[in-house]
Amino acid sequence: MATFSTASPKPIDDIGLWLAGFTQPTVLIELGALVVCIALAWAFSWAVRKALRMQDEKTSVMFGRRLIDGVMFPLVLLTLGYIARALITQVVPLAAFKVAIPVLVSLVVIRVGVKVLQVAFAAAPWVRALERTISWVAWLAMVLWVSGLLPVVLAEMDQITWKIGATTLSLRTTIEGILTAGAVLILSLWVSSAIETRLLRKAAGADLSLRKAASNATRALLMFVGLIIALSAVGIDLTALSVLGGAVGVGIGFGLQKLASNYVSGFVILAERRMRIGDNVRVDNFEGRILDINARYTVIRAPAGRESIVPNEFMVINRVENLSTAITRVWQTTVVSVAYGCDVEQVSALLLDAVQEQADALKEPAPLVALSAFGADGLEFTVGYWIESADNADQLRLRSLINRRILQSLQAHGLEIPYPQRVVHLKPAPPVEPSSSAVHEAG
Repeated sequence: MATFSTASPKPIDDIGLWLAGFTQPTVLIELGALVVCIALAWAFSWAVRKALRMQDEKTSVMFGRRLIDGVMFPLVLLTLGYIARALITQVVPLAAFKVAIPVLVSLVVIRVGVKVLQVAFAAAPWVRALERTISWVAWLAMVLWVSGLLPVVLAEMDQITWKIGATTLSLRTTIEGILTAGAVLILSLWVSSAIETRLLRKAAGADLSLRKAASNATRALLMFVGLIIALSAVGIDLTALSVLGGAVGVGIGFGLQKLASNYVSGFVILAERRMRIGDNVRVDNFEGRILDINARYTVIRAPAGRESIVPNEFMVINRVENLSTAITRVWQTTVVSVAYGCDVEQVSALLLDAVQEQADALKEPAPLVALSAFGADGLEFTVGYWIESADNADQLRLRSLINRRILQSLQAHGLEIPYPQRVVHLKPAPPVEPSSSAVHEAG
């Protein structure tokens, strides 16, 4: 049962007197100090960004796309603002800093929340709405702080209480717990994103898959620890989670079986390293390159640009052809037809030269040219060669180069590529004998 107290709150500060402070000449000293703090914060952030070579890191939480777009600049500015306020308050009464400090605190909170969410959940559609919520809450808290209403609002919230079992909660405690939980989860996401960026930087092949598995495990562990801390901050007794854990286990065993299976399969794929990021695979008649292996699904992109999201459980229990781990040396052939009157030896030499001119066609084993068939329209030659690539795009590109070179050589030497020809014989129609009635009438 919620209870409401009628105790009168403490009066707020005199806003008129506070506004009158901006008309005093001493406010120029504060504004000058703020300008110096901004310049120093910008210079420090620029020097650190250059020293760490982070100019090209557009997704960095600390620096962002631009120098003032990340967390570093407002955080350094807030620190310098506190130092400047401590020095100036000994000389002149404060007016501008009473507004500047709350604004900088709100700016740091917004930048941290927004940047971490953008890095951790870049493609999630709900991130934008959550970013706006963080901004509105931070700016509202700043307005209450500056106006002096924040202690009054907190005191009123503290008077609204209710009981849950043997625990008494207030509206203020609940809101503070939710904010603390959000801060802990954002901090966990920040740390896990930083570890993931550091682990995956300049990684490739088997090393990339192994680091991806370590990154996913680290994020899951940090999120679990953050969730436990957040629940403690809200005031939930963690000893009661033993019963909840049993219920969750039953739920996973029945309703969440597929979801849990996909997560376990994702870690199995990354740990075994039989399929790695960048491999060409064929899954259920869909062929493409593995772009990413997440905890729940794998993203495969076909050469035509289509993407397929495959659950990790499907990748584990079904047949998957890994074209990259197979023998990469591939035998290719192309068939060429020439007219029957052409010199076979000359054609064979031209076809062999067209293959040997291509750097991607292996010299050993050597290419082969053979008179493979006597076609209906001409002599058919089969040109065979080896290529050291399992990529379909590379194979198609080399086949096109060889075919174009063959066409140029045949045209340059006057050798004819026959067109399909068909001979149609028209048999004359038999004479039509006149009928007996026609003869009788004629007589």
